[in-house]
Amino acid sequence: MSQLDELSRRTFLKRTGMTAALGALGTAPNPAGAQELPATNPRQTFDFDEIYDRRGSDSIKWDRRIEGVDGEIEVGMGIADMDFRAAPCITDALARRCEHENWGYLERPDSYTQAIVNWNQRRYGLEIDPGSIELTTGVHAGLIAALRTFSPPGSSVLVNTPTYDGFYNIDLRHTRTVAEESLMQVVDGRYRIDWDDFERRAARANTFLLCNPQNPTGNCWSEDELLRMGEICLRHRVIVLADEIHCDFVTAGNSYTPFASLPDSEIVDNSLTFKAASKSFSLSGMKAAWYFSTNPDLLERVRANTRADLSILGMEANRAALIEGDEWLDQLLPYIDANHDFVAAYLRENVPSVRYTKPEGTYLAWLDVSELAERVGAREMAEEENRTSASVIAPEQVMQRWFGNNARIYLNPGSAYGLGGAGHMRMNLATSRLLLQRALDNVAAAVAEA
Repeated sequence: MSQLDELSRRTFLKRTGMTAALGALGTAPNPAGAQELPATNPRQTFDFDEIYDRRGSDSIKWDRRIEGVDGEIEVGMGIADMDFRAAPCITDALARRCEHENWGYLERPDSYTQAIVNWNQRRYGLEIDPGSIELTTGVHAGLIAALRTFSPPGSSVLVNTPTYDGFYNIDLRHTRTVAEESLMQVVDGRYRIDWDDFERRAARANTFLLCNPQNPTGNCWSEDELLRMGEICLRHRVIVLADEIHCDFVTAGNSYTPFASLPDSEIVDNSLTFKAASKSFSLSGMKAAWYFSTNPDLLERVRANTRADLSILGMEANRAALIEGDEWLDQLLPYIDANHDFVAAYLRENVPSVRYTKPEGTYLAWLDVSELAERVGAREMAEEENRTSASVIAPEQVMQRWFGNNARIYLNPGSAYGLGGAGHMRMNLATSRLLLQRALDNVAAAVAEA
């Protein structure tokens, strides 16, 4: 019996007054609060080279059309989800639950919250009070609840740019707040914060949307950087909303520092952290996430604006991933890391007009295509179209079409990531290396003809 089965069985027996029956079933009770160990088979290996066809599944990444692109896309490399077959523990858990053919109202099981606690403790040494965890139907739902709590419509929200496009088109749009953009500086290929600018802009904001690791630049912020951001925000009464959804993806030689692990309790108490298993296990369609805080006052205020309608299958999938998914993820991480190395070497040797620095985290590549954009006349094409169109198009959107029509790949335009996104495209590397090779070969051929 898997530990997921055992955990579900114990919960059922406890709730039906049958805990004492455990002894008769030949299994000793689990001590209260004890950490379950991941039920993995170390001899099992996973084939991440498999090309798993997602077309026809209503996938945004593979089935959404790019306006202005004719014909089929060969490799979808846009929105941040992965192309791999799901971890077997997830598929098994869903199949078991589907054997029970009733889908009535769901009681949120304590075992899911405990799985969240154990995952963070097991992988990052981060201790989270189970009572401080609030479940949501995605990180965006939690961030929107927090922004509605602390940032009135029309007020400023501090962001380091370029930053996650969803902050703009989901969180800020739905809360009618305004981005206070602090442009980062590129030093030796790494994005760094302009601290003077950051502090000036913090003085105008109520909240700070921290992306850790940073999407799309891939920064894994150090403890010193996080402390300095936190000190400035505390000084200016700016509440830190730490989106750490990409935290499980860190490249070789780097590390992820949870904001909630910082050694200054005042700084930590001025924050809430938002996380999910959706990036780690490609469960974004299952709509489950969580947030937590060490500050009971902040927590209760945001909870008052939070409503989460979680699905039964979403709960089952996420719980299985957090309890039994370690081995699958541990084998995936070096594969993703090698994808980064492969892209860096390929572009350097074959497409030097597209520049790329391997990031510290995420499975995303932030490509500098400014030289290529100039060669194909992207700025001029955008200006011409804007003269005759009611909508405004950026040169990066022209480049999205160019890559779609000429290389048959789907990339995200850098202009969507705010100030500092000009001249860039975002490429998702969480796919089979065989598809990655095909995409890069297509790019090399297209650039050679440009």
